[in-house]
Amino acid sequence: MSIPQSGGGLIEHFAQLAELLESGCKPKTDWRLGTEHEKFGWLEGSHAPLPYAGDRSISALFAGLIDRHGWQAVREGEHIIGLTRNGANISLEPGGQFELSGAPLVSVNDTAAELQNHLDEVAGIAGPLGIRFMGIGAAPEWRHDQMPVMPKGRYRLMTDYMGRVGTHGTQMMYRTCTVQVNLDYASEADMVQKLRVALALQPVATALFASSPFFDGKPNGHKSWRSRIWRGLDNARTGMLPFAFDQGFGFQQYVDWVLDAPMYFVYRDGKYINALGQSFRDFLKGELPALPGEKPTLSDWADHMTTVFPEARVKKYIEMRGADCGDQAHIVALPAFWVGLMYDQTALDAAWDLVKGLDTETREGLRVAASVAGLQGEAGGVKIADLAQAAVGLSHAGLAARGMGEERHLAPLVTSLKAGKVQADRWLDLYHGEWGGDLTAIYAAASL
Repeated sequence: MSIPQSGGGLIEHFAQLAELLESGCKPKTDWRLGTEHEKFGWLEGSHAPLPYAGDRSISALFAGLIDRHGWQAVREGEHIIGLTRNGANISLEPGGQFELSGAPLVSVNDTAAELQNHLDEVAGIAGPLGIRFMGIGAAPEWRHDQMPVMPKGRYRLMTDYMGRVGTHGTQMMYRTCTVQVNLDYASEADMVQKLRVALALQPVATALFASSPFFDGKPNGHKSWRSRIWRGLDNARTGMLPFAFDQGFGFQQYVDWVLDAPMYFVYRDGKYINALGQSFRDFLKGELPALPGEKPTLSDWADHMTTVFPEARVKKYIEMRGADCGDQAHIVALPAFWVGLMYDQTALDAAWDLVKGLDTETREGLRVAASVAGLQGEAGGVKIADLAQAAVGLSHAGLAARGMGEERHLAPLVTSLKAGKVQADRWLDLYHGEWGGDLTAIYAAASL
């Protein structure tokens, strides 16, 4: 989940909303990638989720990272709710999922090094405390009432609202983990092409990175339960954005969709003001019930843009949001997959040729099929395994064309395609095989 955004001063004319997105356009020489991943902390001995406070806790980890590695505290009131250093951030998801939002980097090789350094720093502090972390898409055993609640005002508001607008919102907040990559665009036309390819191929990412076949202590019937959760969260702010494939789509059409998503909050003076279900369009007119007579700033707009959760999201860059978190190699494979497709024009054009014939029904069908069956899924006569094979091949070619040796980071995906199995299949095989239906082994097996 995002921290408060810095967008700018008072919104004086409507065009500024789209202009904020347009300001993200940059030449290819300035393109970077930023990788984010969430992971579950747990306590050795009990397998309990990592609490916020105490001797063995998130607070203890924060203190160690500040004292030993030069991270700086991000506070909300009296609580440290995140850390920052050299363009990177460590933040907390609602249930204490520990998230690294990496700095903007030049290559996937840099991402791999950044991740290794982060895991080493965390392990050096966590290990002596009997704290470990696991990379998996959904909490295998923990119930909702077992999850800690982080001291962030945004999450208190969202928890209440999620329970009223969907069936799975609090599951997403407290018991799932993802990995995503944020990528740049050169122009509005480049954004449109990249977003369309990203949306159409998110089911492939969901299938290749599926690692959440357990929930509430048993198999859940899906390879990616995390993906299933997103389909039952809040239809006003999630999904595959079919309008993005309409002729004439651009920054303004995306802005119009975000404006129609009900608000969560307004951030003022370090506090989150309840604006649940209210309209940003009313805010623009100075008619927001939460702040009568006050008009929004660009920072308010930037905040509101973080409260929509489509499978690929536009800000001043594009976020690829369809993948479960997994092991260390898969965390790096996710940015490799998308960089190969998005940052080489030949690969991007070929990827668009691959998916441009898919209609809305097929794209949505593939999304569902990827969640349920992973690489074995299909919809509209399209087999996910075939689409994944083609997409990974294009990504490999795109990475090779960059000449940085990044294509080696696709190795976990190549292995999955050869075997026809992903991380979720491995966990299920172990569960039904040597583990004998006992999930306690997964904590160590999925550790990062």
